Amino acid sequence: MQLQQNWKLVQQRIIDSCHRVDRNPNDVQVVAVTKYVDVDTTQAVLDSGLNQIGESKVQDAVPKWKQIGDRGVWHFIGHLQRNKVKEIIGRFQYLHSLDRWSLAQELDKRLKQRGESMKCFLQVNVAQEKQKNGIYSHELKDFALDVANLSSIEIVGLMTMAPLTPNSEEVRPVFRELKRLQHELQQLQHPQIKVPHLSMGMSQDFEVAIEEGATWVRLGSVLVGKRS
Repeated sequence: MQLQQNWKLVQQRIIDSCHRVDRNPNDVQVVAVTKYVDVDTTQAVLDSGLNQIGESKVQDAVPKWKQIGDRGVWHFIGHLQRNKVKEIIGRFQYLHSLDRWSLAQELDKRLKQRGESMKCFLQVNVAQEKQKNGIYSHELKDFALDVANLSSIEIVGLMTMAPLTPNSEEVRPVFRELKRLQHELQQLQHPQIKVPHLSMGMSQDFEVAIEEGATWVRLGSVLVGKRS
């Protein structure tokens, strides 16, 4: 019951955010971040009508997927080690954290072995926080052009994580910069770098992210509660 109430409130907040900037709420999709909850809660998330599931640790995600992986669309949203790539292929349709060339090469190799492809977001460390992963803004163009040559990877957009702050307005420039970078890549008019999506905004700042152009928001605590 609480989950349903949370989801209704989130939907209204998305609608309100979109109306403030004259966007269509249907253009914003929600990844329900279930990384801190158990299989039963993850199933309840799917039952509530949310079908995009976000996980960030392979060792936690794979056991869940083995039980309920035939339901929903699975997004890997955390830092991915090269030696874990084989675990997510065939299970996850999206990777939100493609942040280095060695990972891209490993993904492409493993995907080709299976005759599959994967939708990937290029992770950009816009705020240049040393403790966070992601390439820096000035590296993005060259990285995107390199990844575009890998036939098994479909670049669907850009992702960033804004600094944690009590005032979400403080991170608006981070989201605005990712939108600018998206436009910069689109100006290349490269057939493999259309980057239609922006994965940005979490429970504490998703409304500002939507106002700045997010098409995917990754929501955990505001939907499913705090870490158990």
